[in-house]
Amino acid sequence: MNIQRSNPINISRYGRSRHKSHDFEELSCLRTTESSQSFSPNLGSPSPPETPDSSHCISRIGDYLLLEPLEGDHVFRAAHLHSGEELVCKVFEIGRYQESLAAYFALGQHQHINQILEILLGETRAYVFFERSHGDMHSFVRTCKKLREDEAARLFHQIASAVAHCHDNGLVLRDLKLRKFVFKNEDRSLVKLESLEDAHILAGHDDSLSDKHGCPAYVSPEILNAGGSYSGKAADVWSLGVMLYTILVGRYPFHDAEPAALFGKIRRGHFSVPDALTPKAKCLIRAVLRREPGERLTSREILEHPWFAAASGLPGNGGGGGGGGGGGAGGPQGRAERDQEQLVPEVNMEEELETFFS
Repeated sequence: MNIQRSNPINISRYGRSRHKSHDFEELSCLRTTESSQSFSPNLGSPSPPETPDSSHCISRIGDYLLLEPLEGDHVFRAAHLHSGEELVCKVFEIGRYQESLAAYFALGQHQHINQILEILLGETRAYVFFERSHGDMHSFVRTCKKLREDEAARLFHQIASAVAHCHDNGLVLRDLKLRKFVFKNEDRSLVKLESLEDAHILAGHDDSLSDKHGCPAYVSPEILNAGGSYSGKAADVWSLGVMLYTILVGRYPFHDAEPAALFGKIRRGHFSVPDALTPKAKCLIRAVLRREPGERLTSREILEHPWFAAASGLPGNGGGGGGGGGGGAGGPQGRAERDQEQLVPEVNMEEELETFFS
């Protein structure tokens, strides 16, 4: 595989394993609570382990310790053995890591896209280290209900800039959603795109795709049409629109417990915008969530929208980080019930419906 990158990634081969089936050295089996005393326990995890007293084996890979798993058996909380710096380690089969990480190798660095810090190659696995994160946008919005427009503009501009950088460099992200964006710092003022592993690398300028890949709450109308191809970049922009609406309003623009009903709403493309939003915010939402892909703004055009400049000068407009859910357009009768049904769910709807796009 020919890899060209302006900022090379440090790739090292880890020492030959004494046992071919294992690359790592098991240091000891310690209780999770004991290991957490030495290293901060909240590496991208919104809550402590459900069973804090269960045993867990800590493993050493080169100068790193792999602590408890964060996601299945392939994502771990990690720490540098000497500095104590906390990291995330993703583990890949040695024969597939280049394919899985191809988008990282092809893309130049960007401040709002997660960067590979180092790759250690073992006999059977590749260990890929990333900076830690401080929670994801989905959980943040769910907790806050909705964001003030000034805060939403600051975070959404970072999100859109990451997507525009990918589009400018021939990547279609396909599986965009709030959960894919995580916070870089503890005060939650900076976000980054957590993963590029679902991204599609375009062969040229044509961004036509035919696979139905994505999460139902964020999927665009054209993807739901039977057969044919669609613009991958325009589909990403639709997902950006869903994210923006959800950040500002506190609920998805299209939501239904029944998949068929949900997809019908998305195909029709009808949604309500709360009166409480400023005119420029409404304008941007409607310019992105357009049923016809060719009528949507591009990711680069989103960044030039006047809402960002206008929102930066807005005073705190009620609700803030902990504001209540935004009301939809229409009469007050029954509106509270509709808003409650459509709040960003604690159990994520897109995960429940994932099988429809697997």
